[in-house]
Amino acid sequence: MSRPLLSLLICLACCLLAACGGPSYQVRVIDTDGQTTPKDYTQRPYEVNGERYQPIPSANGYSEQGIASWYGSDFHGRKTSNGETYDMYAMTAAHKTLPMNVDVRVTNLNNGRSTVVRINDRGPFVKGRIIDLSYSAAKQLDIVGPGTAPVRIEALGYREGRGQAVSYRRPASYQPGPFLVQVGAFSVQANALRLAAELKGRFGQAQVTEGWVNGRKFYRVRVGQYAAIDSAQQALLRLEQEGYGAGFVVAE
Repeated sequence: MSRPLLSLLICLACCLLAACGGPSYQVRVIDTDGQTTPKDYTQRPYEVNGERYQPIPSANGYSEQGIASWYGSDFHGRKTSNGETYDMYAMTAAHKTLPMNVDVRVTNLNNGRSTVVRINDRGPFVKGRIIDLSYSAAKQLDIVGPGTAPVRIEALGYREGRGQAVSYRRPASYQPGPFLVQVGAFSVQANALRLAAELKGRFGQAQVTEGWVNGRKFYRVRVGQYAAIDSAQQALLRLEQEGYGAGFVVAE
């Protein structure tokens, strides 16, 4: 592994260790082969305390509802996952899978207040929370006092251009997807096909796709095809309740 790549991976891991939602995490950034390695290393899949997260390649049309939290002075001045310095007074936020530097509108469903933040960090890693807001963003939404609130987040566009000439083009609609739930990955194809057949019988749709990790071929078992992230997350919860744990949502 080259020195620049190693430095970037160490930086990302350290930033995640200091990220939102708790003081200590065991982080593993997952390397891929040359055909699937993103040029942007913040887009690499990663694991936190054994749970895998797969950043999605584009925020175009992304919409999601769930619980928001916020992080403030304990993290002020620390590095974020994209290498910036966290400023609790800036309008930023942490998300587990959205691309870095995308702008999203966050609406507090309790009071109707909304604001726009830029994603520059990973988190929160507390189950059930979908976004960690900076102090200033949380204050605008009146979340500082209660600490959490139900919100809706909507991507305002996706990144275009390079270097300093970066802009965001608003998507034509907010109909995102499709999304799938990855239930497992196997080095033996027969095991993946066996699980896919079982899941297809119970959930109606399952498939096996091939992927490479550290030069090894894996067979990934994925369930369903959902137009919205909410539906995919509901399916993930159902799968967990029925004993298919350690799954995660991926964009097709």
